[in-house]
Amino acid sequence: MAEAAAGDVGLEALAELIQSHQADALIETRIANGELTLIAEASRIIELVKFLRDAPACQFTTLIDICGVDWPQREQRFDVVYHFLSMLQNQRIRIKAMLREEETIPSIVSLFPAAEWFEREAFDMYGIFFSSHPDLRRILTDYGFTGYPLRKDFPTTGYVEVRYDEAQKRVVYEPVKLVQEYRKFDFMSPWEGAEYVLPGDEKTSD
Repeated sequence: MAEAAAGDVGLEALAELIQSHQADALIETRIANGELTLIAEASRIIELVKFLRDAPACQFTTLIDICGVDWPQREQRFDVVYHFLSMLQNQRIRIKAMLREEETIPSIVSLFPAAEWFEREAFDMYGIFFSSHPDLRRILTDYGFTGYPLRKDFPTTGYVEVRYDEAQKRVVYEPVKLVQEYRKFDFMSPWEGAEYVLPGDEKTSD
């Protein structure tokens, strides 16, 4: 318990330090489960990340990950989430920036070259645009892919299917055609769809 308390104090001091130097870039700071999260203004992400990297008390010099999160019911639909590590301070930090669907966020490739592929993946999967990115194009899907697969409104079947056509001697794309509707499961029984129920597998009413 003493170690956890000491860790919390360290995070609180770090949050206050960042807030005092980057107040214009921050919307909120949160400490939960021994982790510090900064809710940041998307337009000020460059200044904030540069401070976290260069400030002697921070030195978050290792970029761990950049990813997207889709909240389709929210006005600011996307979170862009950054994870950094300070090996010198032995601390991790998370930054979240919220974006509307039509908004862009500055690329941090100029500060962390490793961000290039992370940002391309967020673009490919969610359609999040990073301004000033040196090569923002798809990285996991094909060049002619339609849509963004990790958006929650993307159909589970996709829009097209790919196959090799022997007559044309090339890969062709065709609209998805389902021979039947999806089966619906209630997931209450491992024998869903069976005409009988094994003893002990009866569904309860509560």
